[in-house]
Amino acid sequence: MKPSPHTARYTTQEIEQYYRAGLWSTDTFHDLLLRRLDDNPDKVFATDGTRSLTYRELFDAGQRLAVGLHRYGLRSGDTVAVQLPNWVEFIQVLTAVSRLGVIMVPIMPIYRREDVGYVLSNAGVRAVFAPARFAEFDYLNMYLGLREDHPDLTIVVARPDAAADDVIGAHSDVFSLQNLEVDTDDTSAREELDAAAGPDDPFVIVYTSGTTSRPKGCVHTFNTYCSGSRQLIGPFGYSETDVQFGPSPIAHTTGLVTSVLLPMLTGASTHIMARWDPARGIEEIQRFGCTAAVTAPTFLHTLLSAYDVERHDLSTLRLWTCAGAPIPAAVVERAGATLPGMKVLSLYGRSENLVTSTCSVTDDVSRALTSDGRAMPGSEIKIVNADGAEVPRGAEGDIAYRGPAHMIEYLANPVETAALFTDDGFSKSGDLGTMTPDGYVRVTGRTKDIVIRGGMNISVREIEEHLANHPALQAFSVVGMPDERLGERVCCFVVAALGHEAPTVDDIREFLLERGMPIQKTPERVVVIESLPMTATGKVLKHELRKDIERRLDEEAARAKEVAGAS
Repeated sequence: MKPSPHTARYTTQEIEQYYRAGLWSTDTFHDLLLRRLDDNPDKVFATDGTRSLTYRELFDAGQRLAVGLHRYGLRSGDTVAVQLPNWVEFIQVLTAVSRLGVIMVPIMPIYRREDVGYVLSNAGVRAVFAPARFAEFDYLNMYLGLREDHPDLTIVVARPDAAADDVIGAHSDVFSLQNLEVDTDDTSAREELDAAAGPDDPFVIVYTSGTTSRPKGCVHTFNTYCSGSRQLIGPFGYSETDVQFGPSPIAHTTGLVTSVLLPMLTGASTHIMARWDPARGIEEIQRFGCTAAVTAPTFLHTLLSAYDVERHDLSTLRLWTCAGAPIPAAVVERAGATLPGMKVLSLYGRSENLVTSTCSVTDDVSRALTSDGRAMPGSEIKIVNADGAEVPRGAEGDIAYRGPAHMIEYLANPVETAALFTDDGFSKSGDLGTMTPDGYVRVTGRTKDIVIRGGMNISVREIEEHLANHPALQAFSVVGMPDERLGERVCCFVVAALGHEAPTVDDIREFLLERGMPIQKTPERVVVIESLPMTATGKVLKHELRKDIERRLDEEAARAKEVAGAS
């Protein structure tokens, strides 16, 4: 018997403890789906606005594809990439490959050739599932080009258009998803397919968002991944009556954990949305009776802006959890006033360990204003200093996690994997935070979200919290810009709200001064842009903004030099 990957990351005592507590289980994704078939096979599990799948239809579709992929030669331990938008086909592919023990490598739709090529190489991908075109981008053409460096890559197209059909007909290793499916029945499939992978085998390799560097592949078993969903059932008050609303990409941690695994665990339903539009989001929440959502704060903020009490009815919503970025207090307060029947929670997590902390439906609403929740049962959080030692409660430090949802490793990156851990086995996040005496965590920013101006540490989070109340701003992000004399100064990128002129740097400074901020902490430059660069999960790509302001400063210095030379 091959050793479990868990033994490389967890002690025997921890493994026994997590199984005993029900945080890990002998169930696989296939087992969970079989249980749903026994309970309620004709219940609609997944919708995307175009297609829907009952539990029985999902099982049958997954099985047909699993047999087809097995006949094509995919075996346990192989890796396949899935760069699909939030379509039910994504869940079908997950069902099929997990039955085979093939490891899924989700790739967010926003990724393009450079990052996709890196993931294909890093994960040793054999096949990829992608749309022909989506959101005005030609994925099929991108992957055909990538085969110059990956000649053995098989391409499987979901929802092909006429142009894709022509390509499929001209290539022996380009298929439509439907054409790979094989007519079969339960008995024949069981006889043909190998034994299903176990819950302690690798399940997914999910890549970090890449907001600061190359994305890293987080290797998770089914147990490490599913435990993040199991732990949310209690805090969310989740049951089979829920209908999850999922505009967050299911090709990333937030969407996959909360829009697929959480409903599957509880026998609930899920509605996934491929392209975010707040007006359409409101319509689909109403149409499908959605009850809960987990998104970046941006989604909730724009939904509230589009909501009209005279025309819309979102009374089915009982819960909206903000994750992936700090939630401004102004958004929580506005949600409470606009949708009083809906509770707003704050959740903090990362790809390495999924959910680090979360608020609960039993918490007072003020917790979402003052914290990002606390550790869930079976997990632990410490705030540590640079040496990995715990700091006193209330002091700021690195938010470190230990628990059942932690990945096994960064794929093919033992140095960075080892660098994560403190001497007592807590995984450092690189995110700054504080902890109250009763264990509630507040994320105060990333280590790179501190602007050091002449020796003064300035919290980007503090500035952004205040700017969330500015009526003329639709979106904003604060970064440090290089300065020869002070090291760094504060720069603010802004997107003007509809019907408003963008505020100037003097306007911004006056606004912040009125709210009690010292002049030294206020922005010394404002850059007006049409939109902020973001990951698909709603995180601002701050490294791009830093590069942008550095480029602007370099260009200005060069022009000044030319003028000086000419005079």
